[in-house]
Amino acid sequence: MLYYALMFLVVGLIAGALGLFGIAAIAGQIAWVLFLVGVVLIIVHMISGRRALP
Repeated sequence: MLYYALMFLVVGLIAGALGLFGIAAIAGQIAWVLFLVGVVLIIVHMISGRRALP
């Protein structure tokens, strides 16, 4: 998930450098949402963890 967020961030930065501000804004928003979802999934995974069977 964080990989895709990074890829959309790179696409947004390249689009912004080329002057395609609409595409850059959309890619930036997608990157932000994917980043938040990835962080939430990491936190849930860390809280639940793997429990050993008795």
